Amino acid sequence: MCARARIASCSTARGPPSRRSRHGRRMSRPRPTASSANADLLDVRVITRAMTADFLIHDADLVATCAGPGPRVGAAQNNISPVANASVAGLDGRIVFVGAAADCDHVVTLTPAAKVIDAHGCTVVPGFIDPHTHLVFGGDRREELRRRLGGATYAEIAADGGGIVKTVAATRAASEHDLVESGRARLADMLAFGTTTAEAKSGYGLDLVTELRMLRAIRTLAAGQPIELTATFMAAHEVPVEYRGRRADYVRLIIDDMIPAVASEGLAEWCDVFCETGVFTPGESQAILEAGQRHGLKSRIHADELGLSGGAAVAAKVGARSADHLIFVDQPHAQLMAERGVVATLLPAAAFFLKLGRFAPARMLIDQGVAVALATDLNPGGGFTTSMPFVMSLACFGMNMTLEESLVAATINAAAAIDRAGTIGSLEPGKQLDAVVINGALADLIRVGAPVIRHVVKRGRIVG
Repeated sequence: MCARARIASCSTARGPPSRRSRHGRRMSRPRPTASSANADLLDVRVITRAMTADFLIHDADLVATCAGPGPRVGAAQNNISPVANASVAGLDGRIVFVGAAADCDHVVTLTPAAKVIDAHGCTVVPGFIDPHTHLVFGGDRREELRRRLGGATYAEIAADGGGIVKTVAATRAASEHDLVESGRARLADMLAFGTTTAEAKSGYGLDLVTELRMLRAIRTLAAGQPIELTATFMAAHEVPVEYRGRRADYVRLIIDDMIPAVASEGLAEWCDVFCETGVFTPGESQAILEAGQRHGLKSRIHADELGLSGGAAVAAKVGARSADHLIFVDQPHAQLMAERGVVATLLPAAAFFLKLGRFAPARMLIDQGVAVALATDLNPGGGFTTSMPFVMSLACFGMNMTLEESLVAATINAAAAIDRAGTIGSLEPGKQLDAVVINGALADLIRVGAPVIRHVVKRGRIVG
């Protein structure tokens, strides 16, 4: 039988009593069919093959599966492949069934110790994926928020010894244990907001010893808490103070010493560069990313955040998986990204906290056929948020994305931004059972500050 026990109910106002079968299990109440409720609902075939499950999210009002090939581009980004009155079942952390709750009742048999979430009144979405974070760092720069509220710019704060340089000093002074414990607290916050997978960068060491320490801390965190992590080496985040005036030497240090050391320990999957005026030039960025590729590190890039820096062009040239920020990207460079399959990872919280007065041109990017993903840009200064739902809200109200586009950007397209679209980012058989159960409708996700996340599921286990 499908539902044998419940661990939680998603609504106290449950309406008329449920019908029960002769076995005593609750049966789905008659509701509108998928076709009558929403013309865009996913057409789910009736499944007759019997299957076993040890985890079940049962009888949700709506499951936004985001199923299908990823990443989604153009008009397809507005399709979340929803299924009404649906269940999601898993075995050993993998999805075995997604479809109508009535079909689940007939074809899914639960193991004796199976966990069941009664999701009536709820919406279920894939676990959120945060493909751009600066998770691990030392020190505290929250006072910079006050300065920004007073009108100080990013450049002015940096000129006064704040910004990245301040965090570098604090991170160099921090032990690996300190970095792990502070990172663990941030990950707990992320999990509470529904994040089940995240990218995490180094980049606040800017010397070999500290960069390796940061990456080892990320490795420790990946093994010690529920959120799945992928690590990025980013010594090309800034030119350190001791190399000011001899930046070419620092670029050579990254290429000749740091990248080989990171690769030899297997500490990172990615290499990232901050391609921006006054930081790293397009030529330097390309050289660093290509050096990373020679050592097995895939490319991503901070591009066109503070001006049209040429970062999007570099991303297309080197075949980067993702170009991030893109506040100033133009249409010709968007076309290059679309041609090369570069994902645009947009970070509206950074623009919000930095008070830049503009957001990335999400609508233009989508219209040009670029896959758009969303991320928090969690960092100690210009993006101190751990909430993907907040980022989705900013995407909708600041970048004119639809709710459905923002969900796709936070799930299947975000998975594509870290090369995980084959295993996570959507709810379909064979993928990891990573999900968020929302206590209400899908639109409740973008009610800023509303406590709507009921459960967070990672690999078929309730983790939040």
